[in-house]
Amino acid sequence: MKTLATWNIITLLFALILTPLHAANEIDAVDGPNVRVTRHKDGSKTIFTRSPSNQVLTKKTFSAAGKLSLITVYRMDAGGNPIGCKIYDGQNNELFKVSYGYRKSDGQLVMERMWDSRVRRTDPKNPAEEMPVQVVRYVIDAQGKRSAPIVFNLLPGKTFEEIYGTNSSALDSNPFQGEKPKNPVNPRAKPAGTR
Repeated sequence: MKTLATWNIITLLFALILTPLHAANEIDAVDGPNVRVTRHKDGSKTIFTRSPSNQVLTKKTFSAAGKLSLITVYRMDAGGNPIGCKIYDGQNNELFKVSYGYRKSDGQLVMERMWDSRVRRTDPKNPAEEMPVQVVRYVIDAQGKRSAPIVFNLLPGKTFEEIYGTNSSALDSNPFQGEKPKNPVNPRAKPAGTR
């Protein structure tokens, strides 16, 4: 019995020693075909890793001290757009689930819905339906530019921005894709002054 307890303690110590080494190796990762590292002015770093099939994009955020603070795992469609994500803290506890909504006419992001993964919150009007804790909407202008996010917090307490650091989980740009060419708002539109 004592031998089993000793081995459990040794295994636990070994795991505790290797965890920081693994994180240190991840921070020092070199950009490659499936890894992108972004260094921020405050000393923090973000590492983007994509699956070979381009269906999963993982974003890991490290503090300036090198501690893993957030993990966001995006599920991507065939065009490289996120269709949903899950957000975890540095200890791999799931915090939020997010779904993204796109406009049918041109595929632009117009809505995000975020649910709390730790507590199921039901809609008071329909108790069988789960209620998001935050909804983010975007307005697209006539030139096809997306507005700043319009955030609706549906529950009191800490906001998503206080926890996540930004008011939206949407990717500003996919680090594995170059700038996409802008689609015209109306493909049959003609330049101004012509008929």
